[in-house]
Amino acid sequence: MAGWGEYVFAWAVFLLTHAVPVRPPVKPWIVARLGGPGFGLAYSALSIGVLIWLIGAAARAPYIELWRRAEWQNHVTLMAMILACLIVSLAAFRPNPFSFGGWRNERFDSSRPGIVGLIRHPVLAALGIWALGHLAPNGDLAHVVMFGGFAAFAALGMVMIDRRQQRSMGAEIWQARLPSVTLRGAPGPLRWLAAAAILMGLIALHPLVIGVPAIW
Repeated sequence: MAGWGEYVFAWAVFLLTHAVPVRPPVKPWIVARLGGPGFGLAYSALSIGVLIWLIGAAARAPYIELWRRAEWQNHVTLMAMILACLIVSLAAFRPNPFSFGGWRNERFDSSRPGIVGLIRHPVLAALGIWALGHLAPNGDLAHVVMFGGFAAFAALGMVMIDRRQQRSMGAEIWQARLPSVTLRGAPGPLRWLAAAAILMGLIALHPLVIGVPAIW
């Protein structure tokens, strides 16, 4: 189909930029030069940039409607975003040796794991919730493929990271370090306020970055 070229290319870049930097020996090479926090910041910046491009490419792709937009769909997205922002806030700058993006992982305490005690891969969980929440009001083919693909990417990523971490740590050590299912060690009220601030910021930036209001 004509007009799908940029969208397909953006998807290819998205998949490559999320697969290549985290694979050995690429990640150790980058970490050796930028450090662990530097790698996390650079990887996050790259991911956000490519994500914004892919979202724009989906908006520019030919419009093929699969279902109509309705007012109730907006509430589905808002509820999903509240949960996603809360997960990100509780996970940010906390040790997490079981997934990517952990901060000072050597300080991880399995008896006080915080959000990791409930969600081993909080960033990917937030991505999946964000994607599924945005499916409802975006019923055209390009956006259904995009948000559905993001949700599948998040789910598959959790499985792949678990396998990679088990190989890296060794199955016995990995199993022994897994935290119990608990929220002990959860952050205080500042994290909850941060979640609200992130949500309000995303709502404010949505019309500027995406071109349409988040709430209508």
